[in-house]
Amino acid sequence: MRTPVVMTLGMVLAPCGLLLNLTGTLAPGWRLVKGFLNQPVDVVLYQGLWDMCREQSSSERECGQPDQWGYFAAEPVLVARPLMVTSLATTVLGLLLASLGVRCWQDTPHFALAGVSGLVLFVAGLLSLIPVSWYNHFLGDREVLPAPASPVTVQVSYSLVLCYLGSCLLLLGGFSLALSFAPWCEERCRRCRKAPSAGPRRSSVSTIQVEWPEPELAPAIKYYRDGRHRPPPAQPRKAKVGFPMPRPPPKAYTNRVDVLDGEGAEASSSCNTEPYHSSLPCDSDL
Repeated sequence: MRTPVVMTLGMVLAPCGLLLNLTGTLAPGWRLVKGFLNQPVDVVLYQGLWDMCREQSSSERECGQPDQWGYFAAEPVLVARPLMVTSLATTVLGLLLASLGVRCWQDTPHFALAGVSGLVLFVAGLLSLIPVSWYNHFLGDREVLPAPASPVTVQVSYSLVLCYLGSCLLLLGGFSLALSFAPWCEERCRRCRKAPSAGPRRSSVSTIQVEWPEPELAPAIKYYRDGRHRPPPAQPRKAKVGFPMPRPPPKAYTNRVDVLDGEGAEASSSCNTEPYHSSLPCDSDL
């Protein structure tokens, strides 16, 4: 059996979402801070969930910068850390269930297990989307997410974008795998319909079968054991109702005049008087 399209799509999108979330969680790039006073113009500061890095175009990136404003103690950062780790662990569990359900080494996929893996991946996408959306909502609030005062500016960095994309891919992949419940439910309904009922079925008018007797027809020829056949027995005629009407006898017509009288005399005279009849035989010639 060919792997359904929804399963193939889920198995492609879910690993991509896991990779993007893992990169966005570990990389220090959730927020970009730049425009520091008494600093070169090209100096930027990348803030993440676990680390903070300083970068300048003329030098290499330096990570492990001290937290001078209490950024790591902010509530969005503290909530995002466990949620992102939980999302990564849930994604791994969902992919493990999906690999068992999509039949990598079986002939027929396990639709129920694939549907459960889709639900797990969908939950993993929600677990990563919640902290990302919350962090992005308070990105410019310097009271919730501490940052130096103006003219320092804060912007969205690449890690937050990667986590957004990874969360969306997990949601799509989980929803696609969850559609595997449709064939499983259809099969279950078909089995329930075919299964016999436990108690006696109540009779109804629609289930009564009426057998009408077939009319007995006398055969035209009846065969017996000796191989001979006999016609069907004659049935008695029905008596006619009424009185017979008298019929006149048939009339006979006779001709009293012999039409052959005088034929001989006329024939002899014609032979003597008409020469053109010489070719006809006459009585004298006979």
